[in-house]
Amino acid sequence: MQTIYERLDKILPILMDEKFRENKGLGNEIGFYIFDYDPKDEMIVREYISFLKQKVNNDNISFNIREYDLYDIMIEILASKGYLEKVFEMEQKKGTAAILKPIKSTLRLTQKNDLIVEYIRARVSKEDIVFLTGVGKIWPVIRSHTILNVLHSVIDYVPLIMFYPGSYSGQDLCLFDKSDNINDQHYYRAFKLVER
Repeated sequence: MQTIYERLDKILPILMDEKFRENKGLGNEIGFYIFDYDPKDEMIVREYISFLKQKVNNDNISFNIREYDLYDIMIEILASKGYLEKVFEMEQKKGTAAILKPIKSTLRLTQKNDLIVEYIRARVSKEDIVFLTGVGKIWPVIRSHTILNVLHSVIDYVPLIMFYPGSYSGQDLCLFDKSDNINDQHYYRAFKLVER
């Protein structure tokens, strides 16, 4: 088994490969990838993403890395609508479970006009590689397979990599490696970026 550092070091050569950036697999599949990792390595992965973005985006390379932290996007949308303080107050009074449905409704999750998906779609250009982060921070508001399914239909022209604190078997997503209570539904459309 490779260390997290060995696996992270394989990402840049993958990104530099022109075939990867063309965003089509062998069967013309859309280029969605998952980099799964042990949740204890979260800070190492965050630091590496920051390093990678700085290196690629500042070195006049022919593409850009655009990171979209799902949690940060949710907070920004709730704040822009004036709901953030209301959500905090409701959570204090009624508990975390009580705020999930109102947040999902406000964000229009899985609807045609899903605000998280629209936020990302509106900011992606053809020279980008999309990094999706914040998967663990936003659970259980957003489930990773749900966001990937919706993004699959609107962002099919650039590679997308979801950084996933858990395990991806190539068919099943298991957030935080807690198979007993946080299994996502089957997700078959993404490729593993780097094997464990």
